[in-house]
Amino acid sequence: MGKTFTDRRLLRKIYDRYYDDFVAFDRSDPKRAAKVYVPIDCAAIAKEFGTDPDIVFGRLYYHLDKKYGYKKEDGAKVSLFSMETGSDRHTVHFPLLAAVLAEHEQSYYRFLVPLWASLAALAFSVYGLLANGT
Repeated sequence: MGKTFTDRRLLRKIYDRYYDDFVAFDRSDPKRAAKVYVPIDCAAIAKEFGTDPDIVFGRLYYHLDKKYGYKKEDGAKVSLFSMETGSDRHTVHFPLLAAVLAEHEQSYYRFLVPLWASLAALAFSVYGLLANGT
């Protein structure tokens, strides 16, 4: 059975794996159709998560793109994940992905820091009770 993973982990994996490709774009000799849209390999990402490539594709195309893609005032659609951008297949809008990832990271740490502080306070309380023999 394939493993589940969070949107944050998926976006982080894509960001880490393709950041160098994003920044390596050379306008004078472009290797892809657009700087902001970076082609990704859903099968390779899925392999790293130990799941089926259609799970990665589906999460990006049916869930995350619907959630974070938007229309600009002039009616143009900005997709987080696109089937095709020019001649490139399966592309992510890298700056948008970075922004969405930053939101996920912020939410994660907003939850995690208070949790660890609470656990530390609990541990000190239990230690205090045990040390006093109560």
